[in-house]
This record gives sequence, C-alpha cells and structure tokens, in this order.
Amino acid sequence: MLNFKNTDLQQLIVHHVGNKSDEEGIKTSKKETSIDNDIKSLLSRYFLKPFKPATFYQFQHGSDIMLNEIYHYASSIFDDPDSMYLQSINIAKHLYDCSTHPMIKSGELYICFFEECIIEDEICDAIGIFKSENKETYLKVYPNHGDYTIEKQEGININKLDKGCLIFNTERVDGYKVATIDNTNKGDEARYWKDDFLNLKPCENTFYHTNNYINLCKEFVEDTFDNADKVDQIELINNSVEYFNSNDQFNIREFEEKVMQAPEIISSFEDYKEKYAEEKQIPVFDEFDISAPAVKYSKKYIRSVIKLDKNFHVYVHGNRDKIHKGYDEKEQLHFYKLYFNEES
Repeated sequence: MLNFKNTDLQQLIVHHVGNKSDEEGIKTSKKETSIDNDIKSLLSRYFLKPFKPATFYQFQHGSDIMLNEIYHYASSIFDDPDSMYLQSINIAKHLYDCSTHPMIKSGELYICFFEECIIEDEICDAIGIFKSENKETYLKVYPNHGDYTIEKQEGININKLDKGCLIFNTERVDGYKVATIDNTNKGDEARYWKDDFLNLKPCENTFYHTNNYINLCKEFVEDTFDNADKVDQIELINNSVEYFNSNDQFNIREFEEKVMQAPEIISSFEDYKEKYAEEKQIPVFDEFDISAPAVKYSKKYIRSVIKLDKNFHVYVHGNRDKIHKGYDEKEQLHFYKLYFNEES
C-alpha cells in the first residue's frame, strides 16, 4: 500500500514551535535547511519508516475545503514548490495556534517535500509535516590525547517519530490522501494534532471498512463475553478474522451464520453493532469488499493468547476441542489440558 523504496527527500525546512498557552512562541529558520546525502538518508528513515499500511485520511472543513488551513498550504506547495518556505511559516503559525493544551510540548517542526512515493500503485509527490518533542540522553565516547573522554549529549532518537503526517498529491478534490501518526499524546491533548491542526476524517475505503469491522468484532467479544471462558472468546475472535482472511467480500448475513451461529449471539451482536457505530461515530456497512492488507494489519494487534499469572502464555490458533479448562481441588489451582500430536 505504501512504498518508499525510491522516494527522494528534495526539500527540508525546520522551525521550532512552542506551547501557546505558555507563550513560548515560534522560532523560524531564515532559509531552507541544507543536508548532505548521509543525513538525508537518516532523515528519510526517521520520517518515513513509521508509516505502515493503515487507515488513510482526507482533509475536511465544515463549509469549504479551501478553508482547511493545511489543505490550502499544501495545495499552494504542490502548485508552486518554490513557495514552500513561505508556506512552512504559515504551517508553523497554524500549529502554534493549535498548541494551547498545557500538556503539549514544544519541539522542532520539519516540513519536507518528497518525490516518487508509491501509494496503492500510484507514483506521486508528498509533503511531510513532522514534529519531534522528546529528547533522549546519549553518551559520546571519543579518544583525547591518549585517553578517552565521555560527554553527555541530548538528541533525537531516529527510531521514534513523535508526530507526523504525509500528504500525498492524489485525490485533491476529495481532500488528498493523508497518513498520520501521533505517538506521544493519548488523552484530550491528542486531538490537537489530527483534529485541530490537520482537521482530518477517515477515507471510507475497503481498508477502513475492514479494519473497523474487525475492531468491532474484537470489542464485541471482549465486552459482551467478559466473563466467558477465555478459550471461547479467542475462538470467536479467531473465527471472525478467519472469515475476513478467506473471503473477498463481506456479507453480514453470511458472517453471522458462519461465525456467530447461535441466534442469541447474533441478536446480541446486532445490538452491539448499532451502539458501536453511534458511540464511535463511524459507519458500519453490511456489505463491502474485504481489504487483504487490513486483515494482515489486524493480526499484529489481535493476540490469541491466554496469560496464566506470570508463568505461562498459551497461544491458541484453533481446534477448540483440543484444549480444556479445569480446577484441581488438591492443588487449589486452575489448569488447562492440551492435546496434540507431536511437539515441535
């Protein structure tokens, strides 16, 4: 879905954006940042590697898409790359205006222009907006007149991108295709990056619908069958994922018959689905094309594992009849009995 193998970082501008509620202000660069090939390679890895197959977004606005600040600034850059420095200052000012929550940290803001990004088999340019907020301590050890000197330095871990977005120059009329990351803020302050600064909404494509439904199934099992046998929970989740993995199209009736099966579970699922859509404010369709990348992506966060105290983890991939739970009166402990053909 995303391929950056031949992507080239063409332009880079760095500013510093503080917290507006603390009146920390903005420190803007006087010109575009010059970097050599080695630094360019490290920065490209730092900026692009965290972006994996996931939900794409698009810019939105209540009345006119051109009134979305970042959409307007990005469009100006795509139309005239020479305007990037001027637009980068506008982007920094807009971010500063959105940085009012007391938990938002100051940090460096990077505005980049990339060429030859591949998104869903389409080659296009992209604008990257990234922010680094957290510094880590490093030790620099170097020889000094026959001895060694150790110094403490503060720096950025290039394996940990704090915040970022990629604006791909495609589907402009609909608000572009945008990928975004926020690895630092998780509470109320988290909304400022995606909602206030960027003002995004999800692209309602096959990846979006597939990922939503798998999340729906996972939360349904965890919430509705909280006190049920853990193996039964895992079996239902595994059966749900297997349905998506073995079909090209989703149909709610077929899904309920093959996965939920029991009428009382189907009825409970229908009620939960309505509440889920209303609370999350997302559409849940009864028919759609299944996205294989979304199914693959879901397997990274759906863990079919039973954690037994701090002693054992039991991974369950199928064959519910080969694992049984019991209680040993003598030991006063619960146990699982596993049946298998051979040990590998």
